[in-house]
Amino acid sequence: MSGLIIVSCVTAAYCLMAVRLSRTIVTAPMLFLALGVGLSETGLLPAEGIEELLHPIAEVALIVLLFLDAAQTDLGLLKKRHIWPQRMLLLGLPLAILLGALAAWAIVPGWSLLMAALAAAILSPTDAALGQPVVTNPDVPLRPRRALIVESGLNDGLALPAILLLAAVVAHDMTHSSTDWLLFGAKQVVLGPLAGATVGLVGGWALLQAKSLSSTSEAYEGIAAIAMAGGAYLLAGLVGGNGFISAFAAGLCFGNVVKGRCKFVYEFTEGDGQILAWAAFLLIGAGLVPEAVAHLTWPMLVLILASLFVVRPLAIWVSLIGTDASALTRVFFGWFGPRGLATALFALLVLETLPHGFQDEVLHLAINAVWISAVLHGITAAPAARWYGKMIAGRGACPETEQVDAAEAPLTHNT
Repeated sequence: MSGLIIVSCVTAAYCLMAVRLSRTIVTAPMLFLALGVGLSETGLLPAEGIEELLHPIAEVALIVLLFLDAAQTDLGLLKKRHIWPQRMLLLGLPLAILLGALAAWAIVPGWSLLMAALAAAILSPTDAALGQPVVTNPDVPLRPRRALIVESGLNDGLALPAILLLAAVVAHDMTHSSTDWLLFGAKQVVLGPLAGATVGLVGGWALLQAKSLSSTSEAYEGIAAIAMAGGAYLLAGLVGGNGFISAFAAGLCFGNVVKGRCKFVYEFTEGDGQILAWAAFLLIGAGLVPEAVAHLTWPMLVLILASLFVVRPLAIWVSLIGTDASALTRVFFGWFGPRGLATALFALLVLETLPHGFQDEVLHLAINAVWISAVLHGITAAPAARWYGKMIAGRGACPETEQVDAAEAPLTHNT
């Protein structure tokens, strides 16, 4: 009971100081990870049963956040003008998985190339929550902030099919199961989006009809959005697709049907999503970080640091060749790709499909990557954002400081 009282007090205190803390090296993921570890080590929050509790909370958090991120993305504008996030998603993400696979294969003894590719894919999604001072800092020009927000919002959904397919291939390759992994992977990445698109389109249309008839109000719109996200997830599971991809597709279609005409939907969903994400980081710190740290090996540490300092920066640099992004912006984008909730949850999702000897290695790799990224990106986010903004401002007129014209702004429906 005393542990829960401490969690409540810390959460309230953080919310009351959130604006000021956003200018410091303290971020919410850092705080709640550290709080979870501290409560676990002191016995105030026993680790027993936390992993079982973490899985549903992290799943719900990711479903809501995937739906929300997708719902706020304007497909038309993304296709028309936003070359930086397009390049980072369509070129940078696959390249990061490829380079990460080669790095893991070379660094970690005993891993096959398939196993290395799975580990690289799990380490590839990024989480803007770990670098919140960057994407909310007005010192950073709008265009770079917008590019990072879009990339982190979409890469979870784009990385997930690769992770699921690689996990199925690894399970087939190592266990020689009779499961038709190719059919499984195809159903996951085809039926999931179809289920989600159906829910998103029908749900968005129904919500607009309800508003036009004045049969609903803002107090209920957010609840409806949560229900749609959950419905898309469950429908995909019913037809054999992947629920996370379905939630992402549902949000994308829903957002592009309502087009900002239900603003409370995003405010309500974002608030609930943040609470769930903080709870997930707390449980990760309490239930998984201590054991992961105890099993942190030198090859694992080298791989994590290589992923953060070499693999992503190089992939992002190459993906932006030929664009108007300056060298400074490419380096800035390359560094601010923190690993967060998606990395931890995706590792938990595929554990049961992996051979027993590799399950702990994958989970420990993911959890260690999350807390190391939380520390490194957290302490550098605010100072680096101020420095980057100052450097760009000193250049005067440049692509990073382009004014957003009426046809382009905003990127999301709720900016």
